[in-house]
Amino acid sequence: MPMKVNVIYLDNLKLEASFDDYKIISDQPVRYKGDGLAPGPFDYFLASSAMCAAYFVKVYCKARSIPTEDIRISQQNIVDPENRYKQSFVIQAELPPGISEKDREGIIRSMDRCTVKRVIQNEIDFKIEVTDSLSKDNSLNYETESAAGTQTMILGKDCSLEETIENMTALLKDLGINIEIVSWRNPVPHVWSVHIRDADSPICYTNGKGSTKDSALCSALGEYLERISNNYFYNDYYLGADNAQAEFAHYPDEKWFKLQANGQMPEGLMDDYLKDIYSVDGELRAHHLVDTNTGNKERGVCAIPFTRNSDKETVYIPVNLIGNLFVSNGMSAGNTIYEARVQCLSEIFERAVKNDIISNEMALPDVPMEIIEKYPTILEGIKKLEEQGFPILVKDASLGGKFPVMCVTLMNPRTGGVFASFGAHPKFEVALERSLTELLQGRSFEGMNDIALPTFNEFAVKEHNNLVDHFIDSTGVVSWKFFSSKSDFEFVHWDLKGSTEEEYHYLMSILKDLDKEVYIADYQELGACACRILVPDYSEIYQAEDLVWDNHNKGNDFRERILSVHSLSEEKLQELLEDLEEYELDDHQPVSELIGVAFDEVSNWGQLVVGELKAMINLALQNLEEAKFNVDILNQFNEYAPDRKKYYQILNIVLDIAIDEELDMEDYTENLTKMYGEVLVREALETVSAEVKFFGLEETSIELTNIDKHQRLVESYNKLQVARSRFHQSTGATS
Repeated sequence: MPMKVNVIYLDNLKLEASFDDYKIISDQPVRYKGDGLAPGPFDYFLASSAMCAAYFVKVYCKARSIPTEDIRISQQNIVDPENRYKQSFVIQAELPPGISEKDREGIIRSMDRCTVKRVIQNEIDFKIEVTDSLSKDNSLNYETESAAGTQTMILGKDCSLEETIENMTALLKDLGINIEIVSWRNPVPHVWSVHIRDADSPICYTNGKGSTKDSALCSALGEYLERISNNYFYNDYYLGADNAQAEFAHYPDEKWFKLQANGQMPEGLMDDYLKDIYSVDGELRAHHLVDTNTGNKERGVCAIPFTRNSDKETVYIPVNLIGNLFVSNGMSAGNTIYEARVQCLSEIFERAVKNDIISNEMALPDVPMEIIEKYPTILEGIKKLEEQGFPILVKDASLGGKFPVMCVTLMNPRTGGVFASFGAHPKFEVALERSLTELLQGRSFEGMNDIALPTFNEFAVKEHNNLVDHFIDSTGVVSWKFFSSKSDFEFVHWDLKGSTEEEYHYLMSILKDLDKEVYIADYQELGACACRILVPDYSEIYQAEDLVWDNHNKGNDFRERILSVHSLSEEKLQELLEDLEEYELDDHQPVSELIGVAFDEVSNWGQLVVGELKAMINLALQNLEEAKFNVDILNQFNEYAPDRKKYYQILNIVLDIAIDEELDMEDYTENLTKMYGEVLVREALETVSAEVKFFGLEETSIELTNIDKHQRLVESYNKLQVARSRFHQSTGATS
């Protein structure tokens, strides 16, 4: 996979390479003047091919429920004595006798697919360059498929693919965002997907799909621009004290509404229509709408302006409400504002109609083969999937021609699983193509072995979390009734011929017929034509009651205290513990998710859950019985890295001994040391005695000290705020 690797020099001959959210250290043997404390760069290279082969074996075996405990992979590299740069790698697999001959051959074939091996065999092209500043290298490393001067137009777009790629990459470069292409997928003809990200803040990433590489890249770039225009990447994260107090925290035209002593909604915040929908049985209060990103209760509720479509009046809608309920639904970017709005509305219909079909267990009509044959590239992709052993059902999801929605469903006879993919657009061909490309976006054939089985259990199908799974990645459960040959609707070959402006008015007319109010915000401050459209009581992903009972902003009450936990007094620790209990938080919820801070996932902070934090506080306060209760649960249900897992095992034993007055630690220290080692036993003893508090958690603070991943996220956000400020100053707009 293409990616950016940054290398810095450490002491002596040690090097540190960082990529994604990982860091690795290399060294040199003592005989080469190194300290011999880490593998050398070439050692990592040798290990990568063996590990890559082992990975493909694991994927093969996992898909067929073949245990891997007794499988061994090894590699030898044989050096040509005449030329040390000419080497042969011999990768061997030791397989237990019980594996069939067919699976033995399959494992060998899977090892042959090793990506590292194939890259080496296809000759690596190295280019060595000197640049004035690595940070200024923010051009996209991509060459279009098209010949010079070609302008490729596709349905539903107002500019050619070549112009779109050029324009979007230029916009991102001007913002100082260093986009890199991470991976491509092309599992069947005319079905491409691509994964791109910000090389400086990999947490900011998007996926794109299309019938060609260029169209897939356009999709990914458009999604990236839509997400930065709508601040989606930062939706769940704390943006730091500076942004919380800045002239504008989200957009220059935002408004802040002071909290009222009685908790009532401030005058001018939302309209009556919205208040009626989101009142949640009268329990919604203004403090529920303080945003997660600033946590600034003193400043109040931050709201951004939308145009109410029915009368073109401006309505201020809380950032918190949008982020909690609508998440990424109803956002888009395009070459023109109408192109963006059409894409936005198409996705709203796709998700709303899909939810309706799935939750009501509808059976859809097949698209006749003579219709599919009109789109030969789509048909070729479908046939290729069927050749791979996946029956494909192409369905008309328009519900009798009312909505411009299509469905392509893949069946996996190997596992019994099904995958229903939906796509929407006023043009029939575009909707059909989107259904097919969405089906395989970022997925491999092996990944199709994990899809869910259909069911006749209507409760499993209708359950809200199942619909959320369908929204996130379409991996939810589908009813067997969906596959009935007796459909609930007649097939309609709907199709709209017209411009993007005409498509927009057509889609809006559907919402008008449904008697839905629509709120629209257009964003052009970052140079792109982007928008967000809200259709209350129709386009939400989460339920309105979440604003009261599961609001993301509950972390505002904990963030500063948790980040400063090392320096809290015993009194403050007790208050924090009591508040964690009072809020009835899920003990398995990641602390990073609760407080909106992006830690390195492999760090102890990144893996910390609420129950573990409670255990640590109880240990610091010497509440040993309460800590024992917490640690018991952690040992039963949490999957830790091996070292951390052993630490909690020995901690549990030491707590048992410390609590039981009839047991003496000295009687067990010798054999505990034989089992767990001197270091782990000492660490557990120091934790139980409170000599060491919050073991394994690096000290930090509300200033996000030592949290590099989150700091890079905030830096990427600040680039957008600079551009927004510059735009509004140049246009004379006021906040």
